[in-house]
Amino acid sequence: MLKINLFNQYDDSLRPYKKTIVKVLKMASKEINIIGRQIINIILVDNQAIHKMNLDYRQKDYATDVISFENDDSIFELGDVFISIDKAKEQAIAYGHSFERELGFLTVHGFLHCSGYDHMTQKDEEVMINLQNNILKKCHITR
Repeated sequence: MLKINLFNQYDDSLRPYKKTIVKVLKMASKEINIIGRQIINIILVDNQAIHKMNLDYRQKDYATDVISFENDDSIFELGDVFISIDKAKEQAIAYGHSFERELGFLTVHGFLHCSGYDHMTQKDEEVMINLQNNILKKCHITR
């Protein structure tokens, strides 16, 4: 069973975020059947914090929506997923869907990266997109 460590560095409440994050991660862990590493850390941040991380770790000078760090050194932890709540809110409006849908998408996207998936090639991107969409659909989180 997946253990989810949720840290909110964005505001003082986990309530608006926890239900969606937990639901999506439980479904994602069932779908890809992770063996061994059963801990994931989700850290909620603002645009300023994720901008600094994006610059420091990826040399990209802008706020992004999600950054994940797979933990290859641990037999227990999958890794850390940093989600910008500011970006999630902005993108939900820009894409015309709910905040829940955007938060769910960013959560599963980061989880899949920590589980070894990427989108560096078109084929890998198709696999990842299909997995993300399938997981969100099974959670009844739609556009």
